[in-house]
Amino acid sequence: MARILVKGPTPLRGKIKASGAKNACLPILAASILAKGRVLLKRVPNISDVHTMLGILQGMGVKAEWKGREELELDTSSVITTAPEELVRQMNASFDVAGPLLACYGEANISLPGGCRLGPRPVDLHLMGFKKLGASVTSEHGVVHARAKKLVGARITFPKVSVGATKNCLMASVLAEGTTVLENCAKEPEIVDLANFLVAMGAKVSGQGTSKLTVEGVSELHGVEYSVLPDRIEAGTFLIGAAMTGGEVTVEDCKPEDISALISVLREAGQQVDVGEDYVTVKAVRPIQPVEVATAPHPGFPTDMHPQMVAMLGLADGASLLNETIFSGRFMYAMELVRLGAQLRVSDRQVFIRGVQQYSGAPVDAPDLRAGAALILAGMAAEGETLISGIHFIDRGYQDLEERLRSLGADIVRLEKPVPARS
Repeated sequence: MARILVKGPTPLRGKIKASGAKNACLPILAASILAKGRVLLKRVPNISDVHTMLGILQGMGVKAEWKGREELELDTSSVITTAPEELVRQMNASFDVAGPLLACYGEANISLPGGCRLGPRPVDLHLMGFKKLGASVTSEHGVVHARAKKLVGARITFPKVSVGATKNCLMASVLAEGTTVLENCAKEPEIVDLANFLVAMGAKVSGQGTSKLTVEGVSELHGVEYSVLPDRIEAGTFLIGAAMTGGEVTVEDCKPEDISALISVLREAGQQVDVGEDYVTVKAVRPIQPVEVATAPHPGFPTDMHPQMVAMLGLADGASLLNETIFSGRFMYAMELVRLGAQLRVSDRQVFIRGVQQYSGAPVDAPDLRAGAALILAGMAAEGETLISGIHFIDRGYQDLEERLRSLGADIVRLEKPVPARS
C-alpha cells in the first residue's frame, strides 16, 4: 500500500490556488440527476471521493465525460434508481443521491453509507424529511427504500442541525408540489453552493446562508454550466501549514469569508494574517500562542479543521484546549501525533494540548481524511523523516497534495512500494 514520506523541518513558502470544494462538489454531482439536459461542472477537484461519486452515478446510468482537468460534463437522461452498494459504502456523501432520485423518479434504493470512522452518522433526519414530503420509507438488510407517487411540499423542522439532512431534503423538495419550508438548516457554504446550483438549474430556493430555506416546487430543472466554490478546508490546511512550519503561504482564488472562524483563531494564536478580496496570507510568528477552541456548525470553527489545529497547537508555547462538539470519533489521530512527540490528553470530547518545542519524525497511520492532513503538516514541522500510512483517506479530499506541497518547498514524496528494511 502506498505511503507518504515527509522530511522536515521544511517551511512552506509561496502562493497556491484553492481547488474546488469536495463537500460542495459531491452533492452537486448528486443533484445533477435532477437536470433535464446536460450539466457542465467546472472546478471539479480530482480526488477519490469525486471518482467514487462518479462511479455511483455511472452505475446508475449517468454518462460522464471529462472535458479538461477540472471540467466534467454529465448526461443524466437515463438513470436507474438503485445505487451500487459496494461504492455507496465507501463514503458518507453517497447518500446524497437519495433525495434527487426520490424527487425525479419517485423511488430510491440505496444502502446505508460508509466513509471516515468519525462516530455515528445516522440518516434518520434524511428519512424524516422524506416522510414529511409524502414518501414511504422502509429499511431492510442495510438498504433504504423510499417511494412516492408524488412529493408534496411540507414544513420540515430538523431537531438538530444536520448538513446531510439539509442537503437531501433540499434536493428532494425542489420538484415537490407546492411550498416546502426547511427550518434549523445547516448554513455551511457548501449548502449555499448546492442551493445556488439548484437555482441555476431553474429551482426556486430562497434563504441561502440562513437557518430557514423556502422552496417553491417546479415541474422540472434544466441543464446548466456551473463552477464549484473554493474548498475552505483545503485552504485552511495550507494556511495552518504555514504557521506550523515557520513559513508564509498565500492561498489565492478562495473565499476568505468562508474561513473567518479559522482566521480569527490563527490571529489569536499570534499569527500574522493578511486578508484580501479573494486571498488569505498567513506569515508564521514565533512563538505560537496557546488558545481555546470549540468546533461548531458554520459559521463556527469547522470540525474538519480540528486535527490540523491540534497539530499546530501542539507546537504552541503553553497549554491549549479544543472541544469537539460535532463528531465523537474525531480523536483517533491523537495517538499518532503523540508518536511524533505531541503532548495530548483526550477526555470525553476534549483534547488538552501542552505545547512542545519540536516534533520528531516517526512512522504514523492516518485514521481518517483530516487526521491524515494533520499528520502531513506535523511531519513537515518535525525533525527527521515521517512515514505516513493510510493515505487513501488523504486522497479522498486533497487534490495533488504532494505536488502542491512541493511547490511550496516541502520535502514530500509518495512511495508506491514498501520501504526496504534497514540492516
